[in-house]
Order: sequence, then structure tokens, then C-alpha cells
Amino acid sequence: MNKAELVDSLVANSAFRSKAEAKRALSQVLEGMRRVLADGHGLQLVGFGSFRVCERRPRKGRNPRTQEIMEIPACKTVVFKPARALRENISVELEERETQAPLTNPSPGL
Repeated sequence: MNKAELVDSLVANSAFRSKAEAKRALSQVLEGMRRVLADGHGLQLVGFGSFRVCERRPRKGRNPRTQEIMEIPACKTVVFKPARALRENISVELEERETQAPLTNPSPGL
């Protein structure tokens, strides 16, 4: 799902009256998260998960075209750790969908 599809979903679930309102709210939330993380702080959303900035050490990599070994510099990246409630909820929902899905025979001739 991309951002536009998420906005459509928010409007379809009557969380917002219009696409413009949903898009504006989503953009504000994402921008707030970006600012917190850019300041080097972590962000915890109870029941969803936590985001934190993590520093990667420099490492060696290989250019796939030339096979040349190269140095990849240190960088900062964002790490997401889902909350236990989110993991369990997704696991239960996926199991329910699998049990409700009709069995199909991909090769009826066999």
C-alpha cells in the first residue's frame, strides 16, 4: 500500500471527510515523525512500535558490476521494532485469513 492508497483507505473508513483532509493529516504526522528522528530522538507509539536512529559502522562492499571491493562509509538509519501487540494482532489476522481462504487446486488436470 502506498501513501495515496492509505489516504483512500482513511477516507473509506470515514476517519476523514475528504481526501485532502486525510492527506494533510497524514503528511503532518509523517513530518512530525521525521523531525523527531532527525533530531536524533526515538519515537514510541504504544501498541504499534518504536522507531530509533541507529548508526551503521563503515563496512566493505562489492560493486556488482565490476566486482571491485569498496568501502561503504558509516551512516545513520532508522530502525523500526514492532510492538508485541502489533505482532500478535497481525499473526492472528493472517492465521484467520488462511483458514477462511477457500482451498484451490492450482493444477486441476493432475
